[in-house]
Amino acid sequence: MRDQVTETIRKYRHQLSMTRLREPLVWYRHRGLRLGDAWVASYPRSGSTWLRFLLMEILAGQSSEFGRVDEVIPDVGRHPEAPALLPGSGRLIKTHQPYRRECRKAVLLVRDLRDVVMSEYAYQRALGWAEGGLEEYLPRFLKGKVNPFGSWQGHAESWMDSPLAGRGGLLLVRFEDLRRNTAETLCEIIEFYGLVPDDKKIETAIENNSLDRMREKEKRHPQKASKRGRFVRSGAVGGWRQELSGSQLSLIQQYAGKVMEKLGYTESGVVAEAIVSSRRVQLSS
Repeated sequence: MRDQVTETIRKYRHQLSMTRLREPLVWYRHRGLRLGDAWVASYPRSGSTWLRFLLMEILAGQSSEFGRVDEVIPDVGRHPEAPALLPGSGRLIKTHQPYRRECRKAVLLVRDLRDVVMSEYAYQRALGWAEGGLEEYLPRFLKGKVNPFGSWQGHAESWMDSPLAGRGGLLLVRFEDLRRNTAETLCEIIEFYGLVPDDKKIETAIENNSLDRMREKEKRHPQKASKRGRFVRSGAVGGWRQELSGSQLSLIQQYAGKVMEKLGYTESGVVAEAIVSSRRVQLSS
């Protein structure tokens, strides 16, 4: 009975989060920021949990676990008590929000929309938030109606077209690059935050946060979605090929094709190769 009440409350909170009632709360959560603070920004289900687990071990020198990572690299609004991990007493803060002018330096982690929608759909079904099948869910996702952060394409554009990107304060990182070249991508992220990478720490963090070990951590500290599914899914690249129909792919192309192409995601699903060191130049050109 208690679980049912809790789930009902969560569902109503989720629905309220997509109304204008949320705007004052979002403003309030962005108070108390420091000049040295930097961000891990992403659309939901884009790999930011994995990235935070990696960064926590590398920058804080602590074993990462669910719960603990939210104290060391917290969501915006929980940042006042976060430890300083960056130069100038800066803290590292997670956000799923579209760009806001309070942000002065951010890594934007993006993931192929087609994989994101499959992951978000599975996550929301596990929580009882997604009603109906994927056929009904997909149009709502593309219109930005399934969570409080808007559409995937609108979220990405808000960061890429921001003044932050124009002055070199935004580093674009694709989840697919993080999966394929984890150590190299982490080195670039750490340098962007103004620190010197430590190869040994990076190697250890990658080993400690493999998919199997992340799932073990979820078992030790179950998440909201754990009862009916998994919070830590496969992190697959291109898993959408087995799930999305031709008509669904056409709808995605209609709504988000231009932004996907801009980020290097082709219709065939092959991620276009990019020169890692040129990402900031591409965004600010």
